[in-house]
Amino acid sequence: MRIFGKVRHRPSASWRQATDRAFTLIGDGRYEDAGALLTRAADMEPWLSESWFNLALLHKFRHDWEQARAAGLRAVALLDRETGAPDWWNVGIAATALQDWPLARRSWQAYGLKVPAEGSPSGEPLGMALGSAAVRLSPEGEAEVVWGRRLDPARIEVLSIPLPSSGRRWGEVVLHDGVPHGERTTAAGADGATRAYPVFDEIELWAPSPVPTWVVLLEAATEADRDALERLAADAGFAAEDWSSSVRLLCRTCSESRMPSDEGDGEHLDPHDHSEPGHPGPLGHRTAGSGSLWVPERECGIAAPSALVRGLLDGWVADSPDTREWRDLEEVC
Repeated sequence: MRIFGKVRHRPSASWRQATDRAFTLIGDGRYEDAGALLTRAADMEPWLSESWFNLALLHKFRHDWEQARAAGLRAVALLDRETGAPDWWNVGIAATALQDWPLARRSWQAYGLKVPAEGSPSGEPLGMALGSAAVRLSPEGEAEVVWGRRLDPARIEVLSIPLPSSGRRWGEVVLHDGVPHGERTTAAGADGATRAYPVFDEIELWAPSPVPTWVVLLEAATEADRDALERLAADAGFAAEDWSSSVRLLCRTCSESRMPSDEGDGEHLDPHDHSEPGHPGPLGHRTAGSGSLWVPERECGIAAPSALVRGLLDGWVADSPDTREWRDLEEVC
């Protein structure tokens, strides 16, 4: 892990040894032992902003937001530059976790970001227009990258329907780290220009969603039939997603690299797709437009209340009973 150095003071050899050892322990998950060393380092060199930055970073890893805020504020008080310091970003994450909106706004502004005037009674920094991004749910476990809408520099609202293994739901808001790990690219516009979106790692769930996740097997004769269900769900204010097309299994190295967001096509499978035949994933899936046959049976995720989901599916079938069917509906998260 990188320690962001400052030039005002040169730390002692003892400080460097304690700090280096602490970050080795952090890499091993030994946070308590690392905390003792970083506290000792801060006692040795209390005038160094990185002494407190490192402690704030440790508290962030431990999700101890009160301590992260306190150490972060000591770090920024010793900064020798006005904008762009990662110290302010960590303070912003801690403030967001604690819903300390005045401090969050101050942090993003001090980092150099434009924050609109207060638009909510709480002072929550809304309307920053940061656009779309991807977030890696459960990055230390069975990680899954999903799409979302950035609410501010530390929060993303999940707009994909996560797989049940992630323990996350459509519509949830997750707190995420500041440094992206990977990118997803899409072709946008008539000219086919590529757009890149950062992939941030989830830190923790910030706001849960009351909307359950369902899995259902569809018989959709064409892509248009599948698309009709996704539109129907969206029009009702919820979501449906064809997991048979949208899910790819990637190794960690591929997931944290620059990856196209669409599935492989053509006769050859995407070399980065580590799915296996018979398991969810596109497996080089091709649409009818690319010359391959459409597979009518689809595994679909639906995010909708229990009182609505069956009516939604029945309405979808009723619109074209000769080309649509559903079965095996199950609530999974």
